[in-house]
Amino acid sequence: MTAFRSNALLKFRTPRVSEPPKAKPLLNLNLNDQNYVDARMIKTGFDPNICRSNFLVKSFLKRGELSQARILFDQMPHKNTVSTNMMISSYVNSGNLYEARELLDTMLDRTAVTWTILIGGYSQANQYHEAFKLYAEMHRWGTKPDYVTFATLLSGCSDMETTKQVVQVHSHILKLGYHSTLMVCNSLLDSYCKSHRLDLACRLFKEMPERDNVTFNALITGYSKDGLNEEAINLFAQMQNLGYKPSEFTFAALLCAGIGLYDIAFGQQVHGFVVKTNFVSNVFVGNALLDFYSKHDCSVEVGKLFDEMPELDGISYNVIITSYVWDGHFKKSLDLFRELQLTKYDRKQFPYATMLSIASNTLNLNMGRQIHSQAIVATADSEIQVGNSLVDMYAKCGRFEEAKRIFARLADRSAVPWTAIISAYVQNGLHEEALELFNEMRRANVSPDQATFASILRASANLASLSLGKQLHSSVIRLGFASNVFAGSALLDMYAKCGSMKDALQTFQEMPKRNLVCWNALISAYAQNGDGEGTLRSFEQMVQSGFEPDSVSFLSVLTACSHCGLVEEGLQYFNSLNRNCKIVPKREHYASMVDMLCRSGRFNEAEKLMAQMPFEPDEIMWSSVLNSCKIHKNQELAERAADRLFNMVDLRDAAAYVNMSNIYAATGQWESVGKVKRAMRDRGVRKVTAYSWVEVNHKTHVFTVKDTSHPQSGKIMRKIDELTKEMEKEGYKPDTSCALHNEDEEIKVESLKYHSERLAIVFALISTPEGSPIVVMKNLRACRDCHAAIKVMTKIVGREITVRDSSRFHHFRDGLCSCGDFW
Repeated sequence: MTAFRSNALLKFRTPRVSEPPKAKPLLNLNLNDQNYVDARMIKTGFDPNICRSNFLVKSFLKRGELSQARILFDQMPHKNTVSTNMMISSYVNSGNLYEARELLDTMLDRTAVTWTILIGGYSQANQYHEAFKLYAEMHRWGTKPDYVTFATLLSGCSDMETTKQVVQVHSHILKLGYHSTLMVCNSLLDSYCKSHRLDLACRLFKEMPERDNVTFNALITGYSKDGLNEEAINLFAQMQNLGYKPSEFTFAALLCAGIGLYDIAFGQQVHGFVVKTNFVSNVFVGNALLDFYSKHDCSVEVGKLFDEMPELDGISYNVIITSYVWDGHFKKSLDLFRELQLTKYDRKQFPYATMLSIASNTLNLNMGRQIHSQAIVATADSEIQVGNSLVDMYAKCGRFEEAKRIFARLADRSAVPWTAIISAYVQNGLHEEALELFNEMRRANVSPDQATFASILRASANLASLSLGKQLHSSVIRLGFASNVFAGSALLDMYAKCGSMKDALQTFQEMPKRNLVCWNALISAYAQNGDGEGTLRSFEQMVQSGFEPDSVSFLSVLTACSHCGLVEEGLQYFNSLNRNCKIVPKREHYASMVDMLCRSGRFNEAEKLMAQMPFEPDEIMWSSVLNSCKIHKNQELAERAADRLFNMVDLRDAAAYVNMSNIYAATGQWESVGKVKRAMRDRGVRKVTAYSWVEVNHKTHVFTVKDTSHPQSGKIMRKIDELTKEMEKEGYKPDTSCALHNEDEEIKVESLKYHSERLAIVFALISTPEGSPIVVMKNLRACRDCHAAIKVMTKIVGREITVRDSSRFHHFRDGLCSCGDFW
């Protein structure tokens, strides 16, 4: 749970301009309170000059005139401990620890107060190593620490790196007899909790002679932050039974435990107790409740609570804005952010990172730059989270140079910003660049996390590099992420996209825990590999395991039904979306249904569905219609679909023109073919070059049609000629309708022999051991003739050949294909 702290509003005042001290300034003092002066004189060793100088220094410091105070301090002929402590304290408060340390080093008489002031400065700045070094120096100097020193020193302990030092300080506390001082024990207990040593914290808790609600709060918070949520709740019950009153920190820790248990009813009970104990008006508790409800996806309750809170602060706005962003309510988030800008809360604490995530998700570069500008003005762009979000936003918007510039300036280059750029490269299809960046990350000795692996595994999957994927799998295991459901799901997806369903299934079976993401990955794997039966079976197994399917689950099922010709089953699942599961079908669900109906030749039903949709048919849907019209030779509907596509302002590629050209070419309408090609040229649309690739001995080999650039091109061509003769003996006849050029029949037959996927397959045949499987990838859809040819090849060579084209996987074995020839 987010750690909350109330931010008091900053009170600004116009600084008063002071003049340099005049000659003999001490004579002009008008001290009304003689008793106060006498007390100061006694404290400073009965030296009236030092007392008056100290008073003047203090008056400058009160007005915020640190430089004037330092001038006067340096001019003092005699100083004492009080003089120097005042200056050190002021430097610490201004964040200038260097000057504070310089002053300490000039002191001969250093009291516990002196050391404690500077130790506190390092602790507040999270420089706990420096704080402990200073404490060790204090020990060597011979100054005895007091209880305030220990409490101040321990306040800087915040992670496991401080455990050793905390244990050493604990021994000093025992030696000096402060183990009975409640403030010191509470600080020590809190330090053990923050450094995740609950074993030592619990032992100390049992040994403490005295406790208060702070003691209980520290341990309850420690339990909840370490995920021991039931222990936290039980300790709260013990606290209640012993009569200790809860504070705002108690409720924050309890609500954190409720988030960990994902128990909405428990949180509601705590809410009721908050109302009963009159803490409902406390902004700290209100923020904790907001955070609890937001993390349980209760956006209605979050909005209602926010409106009812009698006091708000910047954190209140941060929580509700973030909650709305998580729920996809970007407009509400933007409205609240604008409202927040009209307040007087500290602008440096505004949720810039959250707002930048909206720009990232919507690819709104203009908005991202505006937020960036505001963060710069508020000096928040140097914050770690904001910097990471800026890298993510610019990278996802395709502005990689700007992302890299910000990345280079980051003070802390952890796995988060590295992963942001890697993920953006993957999302933009720059898979090889993502892999190079991942290698650079490893060379920089930055350990990848599960999010990094999820992104880089997607790159490996899209490149279909099984050897790389297995190397990454080894790294996942070595770094201890194998049990992480997201890393496991990414591994499953990688194996499925590399055509290795055996490894994908094994990965799923070895998962110690499974959630909806894991099941969706398995269902999608079956669907991608054209196994309709496996897709539907795993879907039903997921439901029987108690998981409620979401829109992703149904999309995979509909995709499988489309690719396998399971029309009736697809219709049943689509109809059950609204009826049973209360999921509103999205555009992609309708696109799958249109594709499924058109593949089956049920064009009337497809057109009816498109007419009933709550949105206009898009390029994907009309392309599905056009592809199916080509298969079923429905030229009339094809022309209507092509007309819709040609009139679209933003047409992604030349596929529509190519398909229409192919439809005309198949019927010998060469004049119409010419018109379509002229239209392509006029619009500046270019046909995507078809290419295929295969991985052999950890190296990827890429081929285009009639490619002779490969070093083994001669061997490949000779092997193709040999195979073609054997294929003809098996009854293979080239389908020249797939050679869509106005050429002689013999030239068409010759051109079909050297399609890119055939070159890749034959290269694998001559480069890998007999009997080993072959996996080939193609960027476009395979033609019907290649599909028929590969089936015959498997009978001759006795190997399993897998081809992943832009549509799906085709697993060829013994003259058959997994798709059942359903196109």
